Amino acid sequence: MTKKILLLTALALLAAPVVKAAPDGEEPTDAPKGSWATSTTPALKIGEFIYHNWSATGNSQIDITGTFFGNYKYTHPSYVWDNIVDLAYGFAWQDLDNSAEDSVGGRFETRRKSNDKIDLTSALSWKAYKDWGASFTANFKSQFGKGYTYEGIGYNAIATEVSSFMAPGYLTTALAFELKKENWSVSLSFLTGKTTFVYNDSLIANELTYGVIQDDPNYDITDPSTYTHAYFALGSYVKGMYLKKDILPNLDLYARAELFYDYKKPKNMGWGDNMATDSKYTLAEGEQWTDLQDFNWMKKRVFESDLDFELKLDYRFSKHISANFALNLKWDTDFSGMGNWGHWQIYQMAGVQIFFNWKTPKS
Repeated sequence: MTKKILLLTALALLAAPVVKAAPDGEEPTDAPKGSWATSTTPALKIGEFIYHNWSATGNSQIDITGTFFGNYKYTHPSYVWDNIVDLAYGFAWQDLDNSAEDSVGGRFETRRKSNDKIDLTSALSWKAYKDWGASFTANFKSQFGKGYTYEGIGYNAIATEVSSFMAPGYLTTALAFELKKENWSVSLSFLTGKTTFVYNDSLIANELTYGVIQDDPNYDITDPSTYTHAYFALGSYVKGMYLKKDILPNLDLYARAELFYDYKKPKNMGWGDNMATDSKYTLAEGEQWTDLQDFNWMKKRVFESDLDFELKLDYRFSKHISANFALNLKWDTDFSGMGNWGHWQIYQMAGVQIFFNWKTPKS
């Protein structure tokens, strides 16, 4: 604990502005001050379709999604402290037989989660030479509610829990070199810590550990007291971001790509002859293990790197209405997947939303 306190104190002293002594006979001048620039954008997306005695048929449905995006930046002559809050949560209801009175319980008898996201980032950066600098970044990712897979159709579907808040949760901290331009930045770190949390015993009991290795010597799948709920990885991290307002009139583009490679992971894997029988991996239909066994050393490492890519497009019709498109791709071999998608995770959304924007101009 003492070492941690000393380290935090040292970082605080490094980040603190330097006050120079004034020459004799002169009054001391104030230390340089920074300024805040903030942007807070909550939004609500509502979509609905109603069919009643409609010859072309269709299923009535309602989708409601709330989002929150906040950017809070403190700019000082010596450093920049940037904070981003990106949240989303939504549900979709569907009427299976379009009847107001039925044996199931009325309209919109199915409810499925349509969006769920917690993404918090705080970055402290210092300028070193021209556009190059150093940064310390902390990022936390998780979700608000439980996630399910469904077997069957409609209200008869059987729900199986596969995720929940902090199951998984990811905390990434990186000390990095950074190249920052007006609209884009790239960070490179060879000293990155990534902790994966799974604080849900029922998921661990079903072997949904998201890469949290159960390394307790007394581990027993029937005894939750022996479960390990967190796994710390040390590795390399690359992050690229691009944010451009008005790439075309009223059209904004945001793109983010993150790559993480765990130095310890190869020691926990079976790249040998037993690889084909390793239950950790799920192959898509048509894939062959020989394709992976023939990879050279570097390709094996690339295969085990975690990828998180996000793309957003927003077209502003007016001050409070916009059309938007979002795409999020993830590759993570610690998630065996559902169906034939294997380790790929794909989320895509398009729609129209009502939003509100509060900005604090620089002072």
